[in-house]
Amino acid sequence: MPSLYKAITLVKRPNDRKIGPHLFETKELEIPTPKDGQILIKQTHMSLDPAMLGWMSDDRESYIPPVELGDVMRSSGVGEVVESKNPDFSVGDKVMGMTGWSEYVLSDGSGFNKLQKGVTEEMALCVFALPGLTATTGLFNFGEPQKGETLVVTGAAGSVGSIVGQLAKADGLRVIGVVGSDDKADWIVNELGFDGAINYKTDNLQEKLIELTPDKIDVFFENTGGPIQQHIFNRMNTHGRIVVCGMIADYQSENPAPGPNWIPLIKKRINIRGFAMPDHWGEIPQLLQKLTPYVQQGKIKYRAHTIEGLDNAEKGLNMLFDGKNTGKMIVKL
Repeated sequence: MPSLYKAITLVKRPNDRKIGPHLFETKELEIPTPKDGQILIKQTHMSLDPAMLGWMSDDRESYIPPVELGDVMRSSGVGEVVESKNPDFSVGDKVMGMTGWSEYVLSDGSGFNKLQKGVTEEMALCVFALPGLTATTGLFNFGEPQKGETLVVTGAAGSVGSIVGQLAKADGLRVIGVVGSDDKADWIVNELGFDGAINYKTDNLQEKLIELTPDKIDVFFENTGGPIQQHIFNRMNTHGRIVVCGMIADYQSENPAPGPNWIPLIKKRINIRGFAMPDHWGEIPQLLQKLTPYVQQGKIKYRAHTIEGLDNAEKGLNMLFDGKNTGKMIVKL
C-alpha cells in the first residue's frame, strides 16, 4: 500500500454558477491507520451528480448544508475495505456510502452498506445508490402511478429519469421521455421500452407532446426544467401529480425560467411536490425492498458513462451540465 493518497478539496464557491479547476485544490495526504471501531476504505468508483453544484454554493437554506471551504468535496462512492478494526466489516468487503473526492476514506462505518453478492460497483452506483433511491421515492411516494395512466419524465436518459420510466412502464403506465439527442431517444424507446421520446432540441415540443399523449398526462416527473416544462404542465389531467426532483437547465442560468401560471392548479386540482433524498435516508431499507424485485426480474436496465482518474472529476461534472454524458457519470479511481 502506498503511503500517500490524493484528495480534492473545495476552495472557492461557484459564484458565477460555473464549474472549473479554480474551485478545487488537490492535496496529497498520508494514508491514516484505523483506530478501534474504524475502517479504511480504498475508493474504486465515485458518483458524479448534478446536486454537487448546489453543495458547492453557500446556500444555507438548502436541504443539505454546503461543503465548507477547505473540506473534501462531497460525493458518494463504492470502495473496498483494506483495513478494519470494526467487527461489522472485514477486509475485502465492498461498501457504498458517502466517500468524497478522495482515494481513501477513514470511517467508523456509519452510513456505509455492504454490496450484496452479485451487485457490481457499477450497478450499485447506477441503480441502488442515489439514482434508484431517488426514482423510487419520487415516483411511488409522490407520483402515485396507476396502471393505464400516462407519465412524462424529463431527463429521461439520465440516471434518475431512466429508472423512473422503467419502473412506471413495469407497472403498466404509458411512458414518454424527454431527452436531448436522437441517440438518447433511441435508447429509451428501443432499449428501455418507453412508449415515445421527445428531443427537446429538435422536435416541435407542443406538437410532439400532443401526438404522444393522446390521453394527456397524469404524472409529470421533472428532472430538468427548460422549455418543455410549460407544455407538459398545460397538458396535465385533472388531479394530476407533478414530482419536482431537479432543474438542471436552470442551475447555471443567470435568469432561471419563470414557472407556469398557477390558475390551472386550481382548475385541475393538480398536486405538485418537490423533494430531496436527505429527508428520506431513514426509509432506505423500505425503498430498497421496493426497488430490488424490479431489478431481480430484469425490468431495470442502465448504462454508465465512466471516466478514469480522480483528477478528471471536475471535467466529468461539467459533462453532466453540458448534456454530454451517455449514462450515469462515474469516476473510476
